[in-house]
Order: sequence, then structure tokens, then C-alpha cells
Amino acid sequence: MKLKIYITRKLPDAVVDRLREICEVSMWDKEEEPVPREVLMKEIRDVDGILSMVSDPIDETLINQATQLKVISNMAVGYNNIDIKAATERGIMVTNTPGVLTETTADLTFALLMATARRLVESSDYLREGKWKSWFPMQLTGQDIHGSTLGIIGMGRIGEALAKRAKGFDMNVIYTNRSRKSKAEEELGIQYKDKETLLRESDFVCVLVPFTLETKDTINKEELALMKPTAVLINTARGGVVNEDALYEALINKEIWAAGLDVFQEEPVPIDHPLLTLPNVVALPHIGSSSINTRMKMAHLAATNLIDGISGNTPKNLVVE
Repeated sequence: MKLKIYITRKLPDAVVDRLREICEVSMWDKEEEPVPREVLMKEIRDVDGILSMVSDPIDETLINQATQLKVISNMAVGYNNIDIKAATERGIMVTNTPGVLTETTADLTFALLMATARRLVESSDYLREGKWKSWFPMQLTGQDIHGSTLGIIGMGRIGEALAKRAKGFDMNVIYTNRSRKSKAEEELGIQYKDKETLLRESDFVCVLVPFTLETKDTINKEELALMKPTAVLINTARGGVVNEDALYEALINKEIWAAGLDVFQEEPVPIDHPLLTLPNVVALPHIGSSSINTRMKMAHLAATNLIDGISGNTPKNLVVE
């Protein structure tokens, strides 16, 4: 008898067919709509594995419905959508998909930095709305990227990849992290700074920390007040690490110059969110890892983690807290 798994969002056939070779597969067959909680509540009861998305909250109540669940394989680097403590107490493994999305997310982070600094979205809208009547000296002027100072909060894999891109623009890169990265400092020519110094000195601040209780509101009113009035804040990590109310106030009060956001505290972000009313906010729908190749790699890695877990092996990407 084949083991049973449930996939919480429609995945490409190449991934699903691979799983069907060894498992009995059920799948939520809609690509753009998340699986309803009541459906997941029912499906989790008698499956051996769940392949979940970062948009699926899997809390203690859901986990307690499971009778034979061995592994929850999350198709994401982050896993704050899953109650790790509740899963661990039940002997359920949780896995993620690190590594495969590093370069793609760094690409998007730097692209968002550039788009925000040079007002690309605003300028495109300006043209399309028929506002471009002539050229004038200070028309849609932005901030220089080359030769500026980039401050990276969180020097993990993506932080290091971002620093490499910044060096190509002759940026001065400084960082803060829970621990010093001496090897990265030597190889990339970057400098460690404490958080307050980094915020004061940076022209661009990129937040790249995972969301935890400790990193919640990493950027709050106090941090924003330390930044330059010409500074740009970029967040491609998780929404909860930046206090959105404080960011809105800082932007309308011109305490900082602009913000580029790929993530929000509530996702999808409500269309009437105050930050979306500001022309100096570039907002994206959580597309940090969204290239065809990378999403396929993530899906296949999530499938591998799932197969290992239900087969009684320890998955390579086991989350341990």
C-alpha cells in the first residue's frame, strides 16, 4: 500500500508525476487560490506527508488533526507559517528549501533597490499616464547607486550574494549580523558595523533576516529615525521584520526617502494599505524567488525532502529549532 501525501497548491506535472511513482497523491488543484483551511483540516488527518507553501498557516490545531503525519515539507526557505514546536512534540519533521533560491532572491533584491532608487515604476506610470510633456533638469530625479553605501541587516547566503552584486556597482558594503563573518569580510571587502552605526551610515538598507520573535520589528520607529533622510529601505525578507505603521509615518514625514517592499505583514497585502498610496514605495507581490528555474528547483527539493521523510530517512533540509 502506497503512502499518502497531500500537496497544498497545484504544482507542475514533472514534480507531481515524480511523487506519484511512490506515493498516493492528492492535491489542491487551483494554482492561484490557497487551499481553504477546512479542506486542509480534512486532508491532514490521514496522510503521511504534506507538501506546503509559505502561504499555508499550519498551526497546532491543524497538526493535532494528523494521525499518521511524518513530515511537513515547506516549499520555501522560511517556515514561520508552521508551528515547529507543535510539530516536534508530535514527532513530525519539518523541512524547507534553502540554497536553491539564493542567487535569484539576491537578483530581485538588487533589482528592487535599483527600481526604488531610480523611481522606475513611478517613471513608467508617468509616461503611460501622458504626463511626459517635455524634458526638464530635475525631472523624476532619483538616488545614485554607484559609490553609495549599502547596509545589509542579516549576512546569510542571500546577504553575501547581494554584497557581490553591490561590489559590481562600486558600493561600500557594511553589514550587521548575529555573528561576524570574517571570511566574507575578507573575500568581499565588506565591514561589520553595529546596527545603529549601519543605519546612520547607509544610503540603502536591505533587511534579510528570517522572521522570528527576536527579529519582529527589526526596523521600527527608533531605527527609522536613525536613517538618513535620503536613505532607501529594502525588505525582501518577511513582512513582520519591518513595522509598517512606523515605515508609513517615516515616509510621509520625509524621515527616509523611499522604500522597496517585496513582503508584507499580511499577504496578499490589502489593496487599501496606506503604504500602497505612496509614490515613493515600490511594492511587489512576494516574487523574490520567482524565476522559472528557481521555482522548479524549489518544488523538486521540497519533493525530495518529502520522499525522504515519509521513507523513514532524515531529510537533508530538516528544520531544527
